[in-house]
Amino acid sequence: MAEVDSEICGKLARGEHRSPTVVDVEWEHLFDDLEGQLAAEWEAQRVALDAESERLRIAKLALHERLRSTVEGAAPVVLELLSGDRWQVTPEALGADWLGVCAEGDPRLRIVPLDAVESVAVDHGTMLTSLRVQTSAPALRERMTFGFVLRDLARRRIPVQLGMRSGTSLHGTVDRAGADHLDLALHDAGEQRRARTVQGFRIIPFAAVLWVRLTSGSADLLG
Repeated sequence: MAEVDSEICGKLARGEHRSPTVVDVEWEHLFDDLEGQLAAEWEAQRVALDAESERLRIAKLALHERLRSTVEGAAPVVLELLSGDRWQVTPEALGADWLGVCAEGDPRLRIVPLDAVESVAVDHGTMLTSLRVQTSAPALRERMTFGFVLRDLARRRIPVQLGMRSGTSLHGTVDRAGADHLDLALHDAGEQRRARTVQGFRIIPFAAVLWVRLTSGSADLLG
């Protein structure tokens, strides 16, 4: 009897009593479970890294970059200015520090310094689109500053209307533009700058200007 027990114990120790098929299946299930857990952990880490990378990318986005997509898509927006003005507009051009728009019912181009914008009302789709990475190279126009545009208007002698932060508006022609200010020759709307039509002169800081509306020459400026 002792010999039989010894033989059984020997077989148990050597695993001769267990089915190799059952053992293989158990190990396969174990490894499958471990691989599943590892894959889930890797995926969770990848999602977390992607989310963090996206947060960092968005944190570096400037308003200028967000507005570029509205110009490229010609998406209608509502532009709200610091003066309280609220315009339904289509963005037409974007400069280094200004946005060119055409308001609903008025084809004349309006140049709005970005620091005069209080907010831009958009739909949800436009907002999400503006977050995407821009693949197209910035147009040369995007390097033009507000002062550069005003100097071009002075060169072309294009009559303009200036909306001021005080709430008033001025009609005239830009005679010249410096680094942070412009000289405006005042005359009635619809008039050309002539010595006999000029009613006075103003030296105006750029910071006092909310918008500039062209009375002609919009197409040339956008070209």
